[in-house]
Amino acid sequence: MGDPGQSPSPRPPHGSPPTLSTLTLLLLLCGHAHSQCKILRCNAEYVSSTLSLRGGGSPGALRGGGGGRGGGVGSSGFCRALRSYALCTRRTARTCRGDLAFHSAVHGIEDLMIQHNCSRQGPTAPPPPRGPALPGAGPGPPAPDPCDYEGRFSRLHGRPPGFLHCASFGDPHVRSFHHHFHTCRVQGAWPLLDNDFLFVQATSSPVASGANATTTRKLTIIFKNMQECIDQKVYQAEVDNLPAAFEDGSINGGARPGGSSLSIQTANPGSHVEIRAAYIGTTIIIRQTAGQLSFSIKVAEDVARAFSAEQDLQLCVGGCPPSQRLSRLERNRRGAITVDTARQLCKEGLPVEDAYFQSCVFDVSISGDPNFTVTAQAALEDARAFLPDLEKLHLFPSDAGAPLSPATFLTSFLSGLFVLWFCIQ
Repeated sequence: MGDPGQSPSPRPPHGSPPTLSTLTLLLLLCGHAHSQCKILRCNAEYVSSTLSLRGGGSPGALRGGGGGRGGGVGSSGFCRALRSYALCTRRTARTCRGDLAFHSAVHGIEDLMIQHNCSRQGPTAPPPPRGPALPGAGPGPPAPDPCDYEGRFSRLHGRPPGFLHCASFGDPHVRSFHHHFHTCRVQGAWPLLDNDFLFVQATSSPVASGANATTTRKLTIIFKNMQECIDQKVYQAEVDNLPAAFEDGSINGGARPGGSSLSIQTANPGSHVEIRAAYIGTTIIIRQTAGQLSFSIKVAEDVARAFSAEQDLQLCVGGCPPSQRLSRLERNRRGAITVDTARQLCKEGLPVEDAYFQSCVFDVSISGDPNFTVTAQAALEDARAFLPDLEKLHLFPSDAGAPLSPATFLTSFLSGLFVLWFCIQ
């Protein structure tokens, strides 16, 4: 950049060769244009090349198998389109790092090639025709909205996206994406999520002086800047201060075209806030009950998995570190009220004695506050709404905090019988 205090250089005469500064500017402009992620163009070319193959259905909804190795003509054409799609993504990979649409397309291509038995090597689809539309031809298919994750994913892959659920509530108790359930002693600030699109940090402090049990007193959520969808937004909540707006006072993603794809809603001001981030297929619920904050999230799988090795400490991904988990002995220590009394209070709203019930008993007995029954009930209801597989709603954690499935129990039982039989022989 030039010195603003200097007078501009005289303009070269018409027809003279371009100066070095002019060439440099043109190279920078070309480099900027080249550096932009071209995944939307790849998506549009793929949709266009499969229009005649899918008969009005979704790009991934072909019938028949072979994919060029024993399949029909439609399958062969579909495999050619997929190879072209994959080639296009490889060509733009360097400029698309961290782009959700790009990573979603790459994973979707792999799934569809396996599903339709396509070989990686083989002919590709011809490039789409360029130039003006033919007379009488209708408009082409509209490009998927880059700020509508679910709609874009479904259109490109012919199926709805997968989702994951995580929650932190009470002591705190953490339910991870992988259905591990831990009661934690974490103090200070710990990351619940830390990926390319979202950062969530919970800050906890002891429920009483010298106590191992802690509760979340503060939550910080950062929605990272994403191209044409949203400006970076920060949401921060503390006990007795649960705002219905981002830190800058706004209630959406900003002035960008997709700004409305991030929004804050509240049905119960001061105690319940819901943040919807449609551009990354994510919904977050934050609640305040019993003097603590609860966090619950439903997030698209591609978003939850978009992190590097340096971002490996995430309670929603790996649960609490082993050194921060309360053992069964610590959880059974005498609290402010008896365990039997706590069980009676919790049983009214939590008839199934699962991990949510056990968490309720622990929180109520340690704190002596019956309001913790509401905390556990709300966490269970969020899980019921967010989990894609309700068969995994109720967890029955072992002492290590991992879900104890019926198969695990049966294996342990049979192993115990074998050891007993061996000992008495």
